[in-house]
Amino acid sequence: MYAYLWTVATFKEVVSLVSQFLSVILDVCWKLNKWTLLGGTSLRLLNLISRQQAFIGGGPAGLVTLRNLLDRGQFDHVELYERRDDIGGVWYYDEPQDSNKPRWPSPAYKGLIGNVLPEFLGFSGHPFPEPPSSPHQPFPTLKETYDYLRLFAEPFLKDGKIKLNRQVVRVQEIGLGGGWQVVSRDWNHAGREMEEQWDAVVVAVGWWDNLVWPQTEGLDALRERGLAKHANSWRGPEGYEGKKALVVGNANSANDIAAQLAPVVHAPLYQSIRRPPFAKFVSLENERIVKVSPVAKYILKEDDKFDALLTDGTLLADLDTVQLGTGYRPFPSFVHVFEQGVEGKLVSIVSDSTYPPRIPSLHRMVLYAYNPSLAFLGAPLPHTPFPIADLMSTWLALAWRGEVPYPDTPEGRLVFEKERLETVERVRQTVADPSSLIVYSVLGPYEQEFAAGLRVDIVKARPELDSVLPVWNDERTAVREAMYQIKYQSLEYARDHPGPVVENN
Repeated sequence: MYAYLWTVATFKEVVSLVSQFLSVILDVCWKLNKWTLLGGTSLRLLNLISRQQAFIGGGPAGLVTLRNLLDRGQFDHVELYERRDDIGGVWYYDEPQDSNKPRWPSPAYKGLIGNVLPEFLGFSGHPFPEPPSSPHQPFPTLKETYDYLRLFAEPFLKDGKIKLNRQVVRVQEIGLGGGWQVVSRDWNHAGREMEEQWDAVVVAVGWWDNLVWPQTEGLDALRERGLAKHANSWRGPEGYEGKKALVVGNANSANDIAAQLAPVVHAPLYQSIRRPPFAKFVSLENERIVKVSPVAKYILKEDDKFDALLTDGTLLADLDTVQLGTGYRPFPSFVHVFEQGVEGKLVSIVSDSTYPPRIPSLHRMVLYAYNPSLAFLGAPLPHTPFPIADLMSTWLALAWRGEVPYPDTPEGRLVFEKERLETVERVRQTVADPSSLIVYSVLGPYEQEFAAGLRVDIVKARPELDSVLPVWNDERTAVREAMYQIKYQSLEYARDHPGPVVENN
C-alpha cells in the first residue's frame, strides 16, 4: 500500500500526509511533555526547540531578561531588538533630531525624578548605586536611572547581543512547531525589511505606546485641534505661560504635570479627579490648583478655546489646554497567533474587543498558554518593575530549560488567568466606583503573593539563587510602602528649597 501511495499520490498529497503525521507526533510529544533523543535522555519539548530566542524591547524588562536567558538559562543564540538608537526604554530621553528615521520618544520629561528608592531598582547581582543626591532627595533621577541601565547593558552591546535601530513590525506563529517568523525593519539601513525565523520570542515592549483616552464627548475634536494632550507627550510647562489649563487624573503623571504647570498658567489650574488619590501617588497641596469633578463634556469654541462641563454641573469656561494623565495599556497587536478552533487562521493576540483589557492567555503572566515558546515580560504593572522583571525572566529561563515545572496542557496553563480574573472581579464588585487600577494587569496588593510564588519555584530548582534574588515578604513590603512617605518629604523639601531643574542629558 505504501508503494502505491508513493507512485500515484501527487506531491501535494504527500506533503499533506507528512504534515498530518508530524502533527500527530508533535501533539503526542506535547501532551507527554517529553522528547526522547540521545540514548533515552528525556527533555521538555520546549527545551528542545527554544535554542534561538529573539527579544523585543530594550527597556529594563528586556535587558534583564537578556541577561537571565544568557547567564541563567545558558541558551545558545539570543538577540535583543530595540527600535530606538539606544537602550533604556522609558528611561532614555532623547531630543528630536533631523533624521529620516522614525522616532519613538519616551514619555519621560526634563526634571523627572523617580518614586522608587535605589534598593528597589537594582537587578540581582547588579545593585543600583546610591544616587549623588542630597539626603533630602534619595530618589534617582531620570539620568541616573538611564546611566545604571546603560552600564548594565554595556557588555551585551559590545558583543552584539543587542541590535539597535531594529523595529519589529510583526511576530507570527508558524505551524508544526516551526517557531516564530519575525519581521523587522533595520533603520541602520534605511528601514530595510528583514524576515527571520526564531525558536522562541520574548516580547518586552511595555505599555507606553498604547495611550488610554477617556471616552468623553467632545474630546476627539480637541485632540484634532491639538488642544488635548496625553501625558505621553508632556515635555514641560514651556509654552503654557498664562494659559487657562485643565489636568485630568491624579496618579503620578497627572500630579507631576499639575505641579509643573501651576506656577506658570493662569490661576487657578483645574485638576479633574474621580476620587481622592491613592497614598502611593504622592503630591503636595497647592493653593494654585483647584480639584474639580470629572468632565462630562468638552465644548469646542472659536479661537481654539473650549469649555469643560463637569459631572456636577460646573462649567469651566474658555480653557486653552487639557492635559490627560489617563494611563496606558498593554497592547502588543503586532504579535499574531493561530486562532483557537480555526485551523490555520492567524489573528492578533490582542484586540480592542479583548475584555477585560490585558494580554490574554498567559500562564503566570509570562507564558502564552497555547504555545509556551512565546513569552511576555512587562504584561503586569507592579510597584517595583525592575526586580519583578528580574524575577519573572529568571523563572522563564528555568521554565524553558525544563527546571521549573508548569502545567502540561493549555487548559492547565489557563488556570492562572481564570483565577486572577475571578479575584479582580470579586474585588471590583465590592466597590461602588472601582478604580481603573483595580484591573487584571495591575498587581497592586497582590504583588507580594505573585512574586513570592515565582521565587519559590526558582529557589526549588536553583537553591543557590536564594541568596541572590530579592525577597518578597511582609517585612520587605512594609519597607517598600514606607518609601511613599519618604517621597512626600522629598517633595516638601524641594518646594521649600527650590533649585535648578535637574538635567537629563
